[in-house]
Amino acid sequence: MGNLTATRPPQPWTAPTASDPVAATLRLPGSKSMTARALVLGALASGPSTLARPLRARDTELMAGGLRELGAHMSASDDDRWLVRPHALVGPAHVDVGLAGTVMRFLPPVAGLAAGRVTFDGDPHARTRPLGPLIGALRTLGVRIDTPPTGSLPLVVLGAGRVTGGEVVIDASASSQLVSGLLLAAPRFDRGVVVRHQGPPVPSAPHLRMTVQMLRAAGAAVDDTTPDVWVVEPGPLTGRGWEIEPDLSGAAPFFAAALVTGGEVTLQGWPRSSLQPVEQLRELLHRMGGEVTLGTDGLTVRGTGTVRGLDADLSDVGELTPVLTALTLLADGPSRLTGIGHIRGHESDRVTALAKEFAGLGADVTETHDGLEIRPRPLRGGTFRTYADHRMAHAAAVAGLAVPGIEVDDVTCTSKTMPEFPALWSGMVTGKN
Repeated sequence: MGNLTATRPPQPWTAPTASDPVAATLRLPGSKSMTARALVLGALASGPSTLARPLRARDTELMAGGLRELGAHMSASDDDRWLVRPHALVGPAHVDVGLAGTVMRFLPPVAGLAAGRVTFDGDPHARTRPLGPLIGALRTLGVRIDTPPTGSLPLVVLGAGRVTGGEVVIDASASSQLVSGLLLAAPRFDRGVVVRHQGPPVPSAPHLRMTVQMLRAAGAAVDDTTPDVWVVEPGPLTGRGWEIEPDLSGAAPFFAAALVTGGEVTLQGWPRSSLQPVEQLRELLHRMGGEVTLGTDGLTVRGTGTVRGLDADLSDVGELTPVLTALTLLADGPSRLTGIGHIRGHESDRVTALAKEFAGLGADVTETHDGLEIRPRPLRGGTFRTYADHRMAHAAAVAGLAVPGIEVDDVTCTSKTMPEFPALWSGMVTGKN
């Protein structure tokens, strides 16, 4: 029986308005994508692994918790250094995926390698997120899975302690995570895996490249030379130390603040060579009027106080859409963002949610099947709903820099990937960081 005690709804958070150009130097938490992949690879390796400066947030704690449920040993007592010790994967186990796409798509293939029954479920909206292609692929590869008729969560993996593997065809146009989930566990499959994508283009290609690069760094043999085909050979994974980069998607609203206010923001700890799509973000911000430089002190964005309109295909960097949408609303001309139909299946239907919530603040936003058309005009304050989606809260915060009175209904949803966000953001705007 559930807890019948009434829970107090979150208090609205007023997005702070900037009276002066921001000037801040910050160190942000680690990349969610890198942390999640390093945890999985560490749990499947032949020896221990460490993660330096990982992201401690709801999504990554759910990932660590799921792997711990399956038998891996995880030590996260030190925020700056996590230790992963692989162990035999066993059931029975229950994995809470929360609302994390990484957990719901990366761990079912791992559960196939466990000996025993593993159940998966999460937040209510998690049951609507695309999962069917992965389930079908795993069944083809020899994994027994019980699901509801919808082919979604909740599901049960009846692990046999091994997965045959082999060749599989999948439509991953809804999410690159559908492919990454198969690839990360594939070195432990008896025959490895050959994944062939058939369908519209796979979105978020940089995340797939990250998966391949991290697999190779852990000792896996991966061939991705043929477009839309990934081959992973069976073989051991090596435990190793992972240096986790700052999170690029989490950095986007802070960089946007420099453009909106004509200020300067430096984020420390950026590597010269990144596994994340830094160059794509650099180009987009440059086109919108920002100057982006990478120096010894970090990655710096400077603004002029004028934001230019943007016509861009964001299919590779859909995670940036909410923040870029907020920027376009404050631009000096119209914008068109395309290639983002897949983000309808993210934590919320982000295309519809952005159009609806910004329209409620007076914006002229037209929703298309795969994007948004924005014509800037003066905005007003009001309530902005997040739909429990951290990126929606980021978008509201960016708009609030220039528009007084934007009330975010639930800023606590940012704990999904950055629990410190409200404090870091307010400190940056007020100059108290």
